[in-house]
Amino acid sequence: MSSPYLALPLGSLPRDRDRSTAREHDRFVSSGLVSDGVRRVVLESWQRSQASGVDADGVLPPVELTDDELRDYRDSHPLAPVMPVIRRLLVDDAVDCDLLVAVSDNEGRLLWVEGSPGLRLRAESMNFVPGARWSEEHAGTNAPGTALALDHGVQIFAHEHYGRIVQPWSCTAVPVHDPFSGEVVGVLDVTGGDLVATPQSMALVQAAVHAVESELRLQAMTQGTTRLIKPARRGSVDVRRLEVLGVDHGVLRVGGERRVMSQRHSEILLLLCAHPDGLSAEQLAIELHADDLPLVTVRAEMSRLRSALGPLAPQSRPYRLPHGLVTDVSEVDAAARRGDVGSALTAYRGPVLPHSESPGVVRIRRRLHDRLRAATLASGDSALVLRWAETAWGQDDPEVWATALRLLPHGSAEHNLARIHLAALDAEFGATP
Repeated sequence: MSSPYLALPLGSLPRDRDRSTAREHDRFVSSGLVSDGVRRVVLESWQRSQASGVDADGVLPPVELTDDELRDYRDSHPLAPVMPVIRRLLVDDAVDCDLLVAVSDNEGRLLWVEGSPGLRLRAESMNFVPGARWSEEHAGTNAPGTALALDHGVQIFAHEHYGRIVQPWSCTAVPVHDPFSGEVVGVLDVTGGDLVATPQSMALVQAAVHAVESELRLQAMTQGTTRLIKPARRGSVDVRRLEVLGVDHGVLRVGGERRVMSQRHSEILLLLCAHPDGLSAEQLAIELHADDLPLVTVRAEMSRLRSALGPLAPQSRPYRLPHGLVTDVSEVDAAARRGDVGSALTAYRGPVLPHSESPGVVRIRRRLHDRLRAATLASGDSALVLRWAETAWGQDDPEVWATALRLLPHGSAEHNLARIHLAALDAEFGATP
């Protein structure tokens, strides 16, 4: 018998099979029913996708890491040192074969997507890009996410994908394991056309994964260690820090671990930090959405958050954190309150969850901005006022520039800069105080 993890056994007719799968997919999405014509591993993945609330025609997978956050996370990831091996074994040929090679972490976030430039451009339309979360619960059935769910190499062919936007593609993915602990480090995936879902492609990716795991072992032993992944410190009460300044996806740090959260989970954690006595489901709904979220939606989000955080998960009735988090918001606020404006400005990387529209988050964002702005203006320190004025959130603030102009030495380069900038604001907005 052929392996259930292979999409196209030798001798099969890909497009005949795909037409049948397309009909079964439509039937399943509309009614939850399916015949025996769909592979068991695919059907079970469809069922998990549906249970997670994934819409087959819904939103694209979220991009959770961008720019500096992505670069820092990627650079520190255990698979970063073996990327030269992956490029030599797969990526170099993928360019000529019109394929993509993707490497994800153990939570389904794509870290590298390399290969054919034309295919990369096409893949961007469905958020198959570095930093995007392609776990099953975020993207539905797909090879990287399903390989993680099964902890096994798997192929997904065309209409076997749960999301319709992904169905023109086929892919083969195999998990990469820590050679010492056996834990999943990430997933190696090849994406492209029909030929990606053949047994030969599975053999190729499996061979590449074996080479990667061997290289991980060799590099670790060369460095004098027999452990690749730092184990989680279960039950630890070490410093827990939530960072939400200047980013849309908060970063939760616990001991030596770092976890990037979705925007919604970042909002929830921040709100619970701001209300240490807890919030009821009704109160949380009001804080999260101007028109109030349905309570069933709030409870579903809290269920997902508990699953993601394990022992760090919020308690219920009311929802509250088992141990308080230190947040970068509270650190900046405390520094501003005690008059240490320099430290507050250094720690202020930008507005709180800048694109969040949750009423509770908007209030926290505005309150911190106003407190730090007021403390800066009251400091009487021209250098601090100019630092604030030159930020993205201070450059169009005429009162800040007028204060800088008053404090800066007359005739200095900085004084002239402030005068010119203030005149430009007055010309554009008529905004001179």
